[in-house]
Amino acid sequence: MTTKDAATETAQAAAPVSARHATLRYTSMRVTIFLACFLVCWLLALAHIIPVAGASGAIFLLLIAAVVSAPISYVALNRQRNAMSEQITTGVQRVKERRESRPGKMTMAQRIAAQNAAEDEVDEANRAAG
Repeated sequence: MTTKDAATETAQAAAPVSARHATLRYTSMRVTIFLACFLVCWLLALAHIIPVAGASGAIFLLLIAAVVSAPISYVALNRQRNAMSEQITTGVQRVKERRESRPGKMTMAQRIAAQNAAEDEVDEANRAAG
């Protein structure tokens, strides 16, 4: 383990819970908002404020809950969404750095370039031969 990896792990261990589990927190809050909206729609349907008929009524309630919960989540969960985005971006950058720092390993772009060069050599040899 390199010094940089150890420092990253130490920083993650010392980070507040909100930074370590941002994706889980954001997802659970989105689900909670959706379920709360569904509960409100269901209660409105029981009070006959929203007309519901048969099995298609349940799908109608789910659609209403989804449409209502989306803008609420967009506004209310802005900070959590940004934290999740930062966490994902940091993780992707860390994986890229690890891959690039491996000695003797070629990146995908390098492998593609090597394969293209090999194909070009074969094509040139075939053209020269015949």
